[in-house]
Amino acid sequence: MHQWMTDGGQTPHVIVDVDRHAVEVPRAFVKDGKIVLNISYDATQHLNIGNDWLELDTRFAGAIHRVRAPIGAVLGIYARETGEGMVFSEQDLGPQPPPPPKPPAAEEGRPRPLLKVVK
Repeated sequence: MHQWMTDGGQTPHVIVDVDRHAVEVPRAFVKDGKIVLNISYDATQHLNIGNDWLELDTRFAGAIHRVRAPIGAVLGIYARETGEGMVFSEQDLGPQPPPPPKPPAAEEGRPRPLLKVVK
């Protein structure tokens, strides 16, 4: 799909589920547990789309960030110009990683810390 969009002069974007295991993205740019990445050759360096991993270096707010995600975390790919592309079903994504362990029982009754913004 990436090559087909690129050959057609379109800009490929992917949607990545950042809650999947081993996803490495700049968390400041995550919205609703997902991140949209421009994976065109013009927007990336060291782009590698393999059978198991999507890896690239790209800029966010002017700074270069390394992005790495298992292919199973990619929810879809589409062309920015037309919106046409492919969305993958939950079955295509493979097994969900196990949930994080629960905190020990002693900490369950403790209230969460309260933070305030001071201007």
